[in-house]
Amino acid sequence: MEKTNASFSIKSWVELYSDQLYTWAFYKTSDKETAEDLVQETFLAAINSFERFEGKSEPKTWLLSILKNKIADHFRKVYRSNANNTISFSQFFDDNEDWVPEQRPQQWKEDEEQHLLDNPDFNKTFTLCLDKLPANGKASIVLKYLEDKDSSTICQELQIAPTNYWQIIHRSKLQLRKCLELNWFKK
Repeated sequence: MEKTNASFSIKSWVELYSDQLYTWAFYKTSDKETAEDLVQETFLAAINSFERFEGKSEPKTWLLSILKNKIADHFRKVYRSNANNTISFSQFFDDNEDWVPEQRPQQWKEDEEQHLLDNPDFNKTFTLCLDKLPANGKASIVLKYLEDKDSSTICQELQIAPTNYWQIIHRSKLQLRKCLELNWFKK
């Protein structure tokens, strides 16, 4: 397609689809600035590859596929930058790799009248605890438990080995549990 058509189309697509793309990016990243950057990168990529858009799909579908790739790239980049971010688990386990008694997981008491996930205050605390995780841990938890993706898909998206993935999940669940115990269950 010629340059003037590309310019006109992209401009109209920005007006039509920016909010929807931003909502998706924010849902995936939980970060306003990151979501805005990813949407901007999506439109820049669309401009650069507009001549390859054949119109076989809706523009929104094409833009969403670009955005999904940008989000995957973002998490890969974040994961690589945090790959060496290790956490000391000596607070959870002793020298024999047994639970330290006061750190052993306890049964959480729930309000029988209201499920935790229906409680907006709990959801806010959960989100704050999730945001405290290293980026690779947060991405793994979100993809596995909130988006219900299987481990092989997550490993592929984050470009990590399955053994590394299970270690990240284990550590992230420990951290998430500790944070929830401190900020919700022991209030």
